[in-house]
Amino acid sequence: MKIDFQRALTAPPGAREVVLVRHGSCDPPAADGLIDGRSDPGLNERGRAEAAAAGVRLGGEAVAAIHVSPMVRTTETAAPIVAALEIEPTLDPDLAEIYLGEWEGHGIASRGADGDPELARVFAEQRWDLIPGSEDMGSFAERVRRGIEAAADAGSDGELVVVVTHSAVIAEFLRQITGAETFAFLHNTNGSLSRAIRMPDGRWILSAFNDTSHVHAPK
Repeated sequence: MKIDFQRALTAPPGAREVVLVRHGSCDPPAADGLIDGRSDPGLNERGRAEAAAAGVRLGGEAVAAIHVSPMVRTTETAAPIVAALEIEPTLDPDLAEIYLGEWEGHGIASRGADGDPELARVFAEQRWDLIPGSEDMGSFAERVRRGIEAAADAGSDGELVVVVTHSAVIAEFLRQITGAETFAFLHNTNGSLSRAIRMPDGRWILSAFNDTSHVHAPK
């Protein structure tokens, strides 16, 4: 097989390209503001601007399908994309953020700002299961892969599938397809786009990570 390493990377016939969109920024919910036991805040003003920018960016692309986590912050992020492309989204619980057990509603952001030693240990050891009651990491890995593979199956040659989801979901999937450390891709930015291509033989290739050029584009 001949390979031209100078040619721009494109999805070959039979491949499927997925764009992973992290939801826009949101304010941490209060501990008593849980919905079905989960932190599920909506977007704040900055998050709505990030979502609008993603809608403009993806509105000009050939998209076959849009798959979305059913959580509020992702469905609100998807709304401008859905409007721009006029495609009915598919809500998939497999794309929801990892469940953080006793930390739901207590905000990782605030723990980080306070220098919480328990959070520092989670990041040092790269283990969500250090959080009491958190989702099993093996089960999380399985559902993330299942959700994104299902989204890829909705694609077709020459088109891509948009997946609007969460930081830990993106990080977990990219870990799986690259063999990286558990938290290597965790610091993806709100509103960012990452792209992966499933080749005809089932292998995945990471083609772009944490693209925020649309978010910071001049007005």
